[in-house]
Amino acid sequence: MGSIVHRLTMKFFIFFIFLFSALMVQAQKDQKVVSGQTSIPEKKAKTKDRKDNNFDPAFLRYTDCSYKESITSVIFHREGWELTPPVITYGTDERLVLSFDDLEGDYSVWQYTVLHCDAEWNPTDLWQNEYIDGFTDDYVRDYRFSYNTLQRFTNYSLVVPNENLNFTLSGNYILKVYPDGQPENPILTRRFMVVEPRVTVKGVVKAATPVDLRFTHQEVQFSVYTGSYKISEPYRDLKVVVQQNSRWDNALWGLQPMMLRGEELDYRYTDGTNTFEAGNEFRYFDIKSLRYQSERVRSFDNRTDGFHVELQPDKNRATTPYITYGDINGQRLIKTEDANDATIESEYVWVDFFLPYATPVTGGGIYIMGALTEWQFAAPGNSPASASGPGRMEYNFARQGYQARLYLKQGYYNYLYAYLPDGATKAETALIEGNRFEAKNSYTVLVYHREPGSRYDRLVAAEVVGN
Repeated sequence: MGSIVHRLTMKFFIFFIFLFSALMVQAQKDQKVVSGQTSIPEKKAKTKDRKDNNFDPAFLRYTDCSYKESITSVIFHREGWELTPPVITYGTDERLVLSFDDLEGDYSVWQYTVLHCDAEWNPTDLWQNEYIDGFTDDYVRDYRFSYNTLQRFTNYSLVVPNENLNFTLSGNYILKVYPDGQPENPILTRRFMVVEPRVTVKGVVKAATPVDLRFTHQEVQFSVYTGSYKISEPYRDLKVVVQQNSRWDNALWGLQPMMLRGEELDYRYTDGTNTFEAGNEFRYFDIKSLRYQSERVRSFDNRTDGFHVELQPDKNRATTPYITYGDINGQRLIKTEDANDATIESEYVWVDFFLPYATPVTGGGIYIMGALTEWQFAAPGNSPASASGPGRMEYNFARQGYQARLYLKQGYYNYLYAYLPDGATKAETALIEGNRFEAKNSYTVLVYHREPGSRYDRLVAAEVVGN
């Protein structure tokens, strides 16, 4: 009888222990919810939910994107070098400058933060205090109102890193700007990189080696030299990305070294693995002044809704001979010759584009590509019409050609016409611009290293090579 009572007592004791443990775990979860903390598994679940809600206009995109129609002329570059990509060196005094206009013309309170990403621009599992020294968010404090312009606007500017926010890790980052106290409603996001030079990249750009690509594609041949920097498993721990000009849609991802030779990792493929469409020299137009017609301007006038500029009709260059001239590889330079301060005294102008084309293309769309459209486009097959991109052109049957109108700030602009197949994310230049292996392009080789046991990708090299 005593043994039976003893066994019952033990079973009751074990049951009580299990019940107490379950209550403690639930209490800890409730405490986290109350305190506003989110565990890493919960962060992953939230990320999945956001991916499933990709058509939400406020959905956070880990790319260069403007979410508010009145936000325009977003420029992000290394301080002192307006045409450079947003890349700075870790541990130096280099800084990045963000500038943007709000066409509503009033003062708004904006906040900003930065988010760390892996080599493929997915959010990492790091807490913000693991990669930020200082405040995890701050206010955009510098602003100026437009002066003596038809279009009222407010210009905001920001410099990072600064005394309130600095970076403690290298790698990929997203800069997010949002209304005061509303981080879930971004107005813009911009990619930038912090490089921690540990390895050396040496490369050249040449005509593609495969015979069928010889006259239409360019080949980026390069090697990574590790020196004294230890990489135990290059095929597993290294991620290499090659970017053409400032485009992300056609970037090459996941390149593996063709050969290991001492301290050299050889990426000099000759089978087409590392090739890009060569494209053509960028088209251009100059609207720095509204007092005279520059080379590419057909007409301009001042109407009730502002200044209008009609560009000369463009030509299809797919079969025309290659002509070389200087360009700025799709970038833009905000500048005015009609006033002293280009930032707040430049006018906004309606710019009309026209591309003669006998019949509309099927299976895709024609886009204006470059910094003037933020290098963004989306095909109708994989995005709602409202997100098809500011540079998507419409076919005019009466004029027999493609047309588009953009609202741009005075300056000098580069652009190309690209064809984007329905449902695709990579644009093609062959249809309108043609591909000429002689075209001048700039390529950036990015080398990421994830050490064993680490939770982030360190950016150990960012080298620019050109032809």
